[in-house]
Formats: sequence, structure tokens, C-alpha cells
Amino acid sequence: MGEFVKLEVDGAVGTIRLDRPPMNALNRQIEQELHEVAIEASRSEDVRAVIVYGGEKVFAAGADIKEMADMSYADMATKEQHGLSAAMSAVAAIPKPTVAALTGYALGGGFELALACDRRVAGDNVKVGQPEILLGTIPGAGGTQRLARLIGPSKAKDIIYTGRFVAAEEALSCGMVDEIVPKDEVYAAARRWAEQFTGGAARALAAAKAAIDGGLDVDLDSGLKLETHLFAGTFATEDQGIGMRSFVENGPGKAEFTGR
Repeated sequence: MGEFVKLEVDGAVGTIRLDRPPMNALNRQIEQELHEVAIEASRSEDVRAVIVYGGEKVFAAGADIKEMADMSYADMATKEQHGLSAAMSAVAAIPKPTVAALTGYALGGGFELALACDRRVAGDNVKVGQPEILLGTIPGAGGTQRLARLIGPSKAKDIIYTGRFVAAEEALSCGMVDEIVPKDEVYAAARRWAEQFTGGAARALAAAKAAIDGGLDVDLDSGLKLETHLFAGTFATEDQGIGMRSFVENGPGKAEFTGR
């Protein structure tokens, strides 16, 4: 278990918890620990859904600028092969439903971490954004790519070009977050969403995620072929048999899946 990033498992929900006060600045150690914990959450059969959480006060206010300020082009080019971008990709690749529970600030690398999740639940006082342009650089851990895919290129360019902080209501209206709740209820709301899947058909959920995410990167015809391949694969699972027999015998929504 890492010093700043831990995986806490309770009732088949795994919480990836960032804990580097005061602002959860993402330094090299956090990047490495986040990568490792994402792989652990992916592999653990005890984890059926994942929450990414920075605590009651702040999600993550961005990268550790003090650490980055003196890095050269060569340093950064080498670092990013195994750094924050790789950590975000590991989170995005978790083959289970994932939700970011956003409190306080989710900026720069912090919001890129949220973008790597399937859903974003935010407190009503949250500020999100990609302010890297104000430092003379650009988002480098998925912000230009995942944000544009999420809210469209025009709105993403506005957010990235200006570097402005986006308050909760605007973030909801443009699709940067999916749900707003009172600031003290963020984790509970994220957990309610995650708990829907703890008894679900785990392999089918993984296939659905792979089909949606993989299809975004290819043309429609290739995406349909990917979907067909993954759809057929679910017929090799135990849960497909359970689900279809239960539907025939008891109607929809009554299956007790095993996750296999």
C-alpha cells in the first residue's frame, strides 16, 4: 500500500483514496502509486466497482508545480512515458464501473484523473478546469483528448484556452460533471452509484466498457465489429446463462450473478 494513494475495499466497492495534504498535488510518487493501485483494483476479484476520492476538502488541485518547474524537455519526454499520463490510462483501463467523487478543486491533473473515470459526481462548491495554459503549457495527461471527447471540441477549447475555473452548475450543464450534490454528500452519492454494480454481471460490464471506450477511437464500422466480438464473448460467461434463464423463468431484473 502506498504512502499517498491507497485502495480501501468495503462491500465490493473499492475506493482509491488520495491523501497528500493539503491539496493532493500530484507528484511523481503519487503518479507511481496511483498506477499501482489502479492495476490492483483491476485485478482484485473483491472489487466490483471503484470510487476515486480525494477526501472531504479537495479532490486534487493539480500537478506538483514545484517539482515540475525545473524539468527540461528531455526530463518530461522521458517521464511521461511512465508518469501521470500512464497513471491516468491505468485508471481509465480499470474494467469495472468507476466514479470520481469531486470535492473542492479538481484542476489540471486532478481533473484529468476525474476524466479517466466513467462518471463524475461533484459537490455544489466544486471548481473544475484545465488551467495549464496559465503556466505556459497544455494538459498532458489526457485533458485535451478526454475532455474534447466528453464535451465536444469547441467547449473543450474554451476551457483549455482560457484556463478558467468552472463552477459546479456550468460544469454540469456542459457535461464536465454528471451530478451535483451538497458538498458533504459527495462520497455517499458516488457510493450509491457504485453499489448498483456490486452484484452485477461483472464480465458483461467490462465488455460494455471496452466496447464504448474502444469504439470512440475508431470509425463506426470498426466499432460495430468490436461490439459484435465483445457481445459474442459474453456467451462464454456463466452470468450470461444465469441472466437469460432468470429472465425466462422470473422476468427481468431478478438474476443473481456470480461475476464469472
